[in-house]
Amino acid sequence: MITHERDLSIDFCGVKFPNPFLLSAAPPTDDLDMVRAAFDSGWGGAVLKTTSVETESVDLVYPMMSAVHQDGARIIGLGNIDLISEHHIDVVEQRAATLKKEYPAHVVSVSIMGTKKEEWQHLVRRLEDAGVDVIECSFSCPQGSMGEEPGAMLAQSIDATERVTGWVKSAAKRCPVVIKITPQVTDIVKVARAVKNGGADAICAANTIPSLMGVDTDTLVPYPDVVGYSTYSGMSGPAVKPITLRTLAEISSHVDIPITATGGPVTWRDAVEMMLVGATTVQFCTAVMHFGFDIIDDLCDGLAFYLDEKDLAQPAALIGKSLQRIVGHGELRRDAKMVSSLIEDRCVKCDLCYIACRDGGHQAIKLDGQDRLPRIDTERCPGCRLCVTVCPAEALEMAKAPA
Repeated sequence: MITHERDLSIDFCGVKFPNPFLLSAAPPTDDLDMVRAAFDSGWGGAVLKTTSVETESVDLVYPMMSAVHQDGARIIGLGNIDLISEHHIDVVEQRAATLKKEYPAHVVSVSIMGTKKEEWQHLVRRLEDAGVDVIECSFSCPQGSMGEEPGAMLAQSIDATERVTGWVKSAAKRCPVVIKITPQVTDIVKVARAVKNGGADAICAANTIPSLMGVDTDTLVPYPDVVGYSTYSGMSGPAVKPITLRTLAEISSHVDIPITATGGPVTWRDAVEMMLVGATTVQFCTAVMHFGFDIIDDLCDGLAFYLDEKDLAQPAALIGKSLQRIVGHGELRRDAKMVSSLIEDRCVKCDLCYIACRDGGHQAIKLDGQDRLPRIDTERCPGCRLCVTVCPAEALEMAKAPA
């Protein structure tokens, strides 16, 4: 249960969200009752899963999901070979209208995908008539490449991105248009500029990462195994968050356009990080599929307490505040030497820092013969921070080197 009373509302492209947290276009938004449950739980909005015109053939493949696990942690990365909704625009427009009638204070968005100009514009007109608040366009799906390279994503072409954005925007008379792009490009800034030049109101960055999720070493079939064969998955989840953060920072630093973030958030801190590098709202998918809709309680409470702690009036005050701290590698200081420092009462004597420093660092850590506590040779320690990274007990920290 949400325990705070703080106003967490935020404006995105002229649309007021009750809070900055919404569901991305994914399985949790492909069912009317599931979105109802999400809104009842407190989510600020939802992007209904990518839909298409009635003539678009949608043949889903099962099983469609696989995952990366590590050291007992489940779903570090979630792979999905699902592409778009099996429900066409005739079904989705009715769901959107129903949701707006039942939940007028919540933001209803729909993701669309077309294969030609007429389809894109037709979908826009029908959704505006249905009363949706925002239209999101999937330029990051290997379908509808608009005559570009077969199997490529639309957003991998600068020209096609600008052209199709213009088509959609010219058809939209009321709703803000958001273009969902892919990080799988050489220059994300050029793609973002193409989106802006095409007239879009905002960008959704930056979706899943094309991945091969693993190989069954017994059957030799990659995951997921679909009757002896597999294909590349779109990977989401915590593993892709650093890529999303970099994508957000690059776009925010070079293109003046609002951003809704997606790709990797699980906690309220993840969402705050994304806002600090330029996002206005944050979309969730894998975390909800893993832990359920009720994580919204922790998201809202955590954000509220964080804003109180930082004495900030509203979530919008976070947007882009960390961008000024990102500089080129050559601009980083070379004269501020740091070394590792042990917090003895936290140490669990697992030896991980010793092994990491011995075989992957600078051999600056030795084990005390009596109590096996790590002892740091500050003369040898260059402050690489590898030991801090591997410590499971947060018993190491960086400190100013002794004079």
